[in-house]
Amino acid sequence: MLRRLSTKVFAYRSFSVWSDGPFRFGGHPDQTELLTGRAVFKTAYAVIPRDVMRDIVTSILPFWEKSRAWILARPLSGFAETFSQYIVECEPSGGSTKPETEQGVQSVLFVLDGELSVNVQGESQTLTTGGFVYVPPDAHWSVHNDSLSSNATFTWVRKRYQYVDGIQAPSPLFSHDDKVQPTPMPGTNGAWATTRFVNPQDTRHDMHCNIVTFKPGAVIPFKETHVMEHGLLVLQGKAVYHLNDEWVEVQKGDFLWLRAFCPQACYAGGPHDFRYLLYKDVNRHAPFLF
Repeated sequence: MLRRLSTKVFAYRSFSVWSDGPFRFGGHPDQTELLTGRAVFKTAYAVIPRDVMRDIVTSILPFWEKSRAWILARPLSGFAETFSQYIVECEPSGGSTKPETEQGVQSVLFVLDGELSVNVQGESQTLTTGGFVYVPPDAHWSVHNDSLSSNATFTWVRKRYQYVDGIQAPSPLFSHDDKVQPTPMPGTNGAWATTRFVNPQDTRHDMHCNIVTFKPGAVIPFKETHVMEHGLLVLQGKAVYHLNDEWVEVQKGDFLWLRAFCPQACYAGGPHDFRYLLYKDVNRHAPFLF
């Protein structure tokens, strides 16, 4: 099992500066630009490219200051129903002392750019680019950008926790992309590897947020078809993704939203490694609703 950091205040040194540059969201396209783009919503998946994440589609969340959010996914009946996912941008001195307004909700925050001070149940850490924190359901937590000059950008995954009699909810967990050794997929010689922040055998967790890395030219050599829903945020590089029965091109900053049983595979391009943060729901029975 991954060991939770015991220090009360700790700042990671940032090695995870993305090799293809920083993230860029917002702004507004010029009147001379063409409408042609890659955004698409299908019955089994959606692709939300980075170039449609503009200023006019942001929301100001309750009890957040100097912050805005792009809401990329929400529970949607007949589509992906288990999670919501945002990209949040905090200006200098921005943040929240009451970030979550619903009961029973757990969260994962992953820092895309800048530094973010996070306190969970009295434990504080400053997360740099590549920093990760798991927030248990109903925990008291806060988030703040202490910088005087730079924005902090992070993705926020939310899921209502599925309690099971006899199993306690997980504890808070701070980690970092550079602190976890990626696990190569069998037979790939490291061309396809997964960074798992949570021990997959730990059934306290009913969701995972992993980083998947492909070397240029690496491939998922079959159509994955499974019950897990996905939120997939591209962190670095580019690829062609096979979703349901179509191929789509994706790149850094794009978001893919997949419902259960959507067939999926990919070929990684270059010149950089293709990396993405992947949400999936795990470790619970399929509930009977009727």
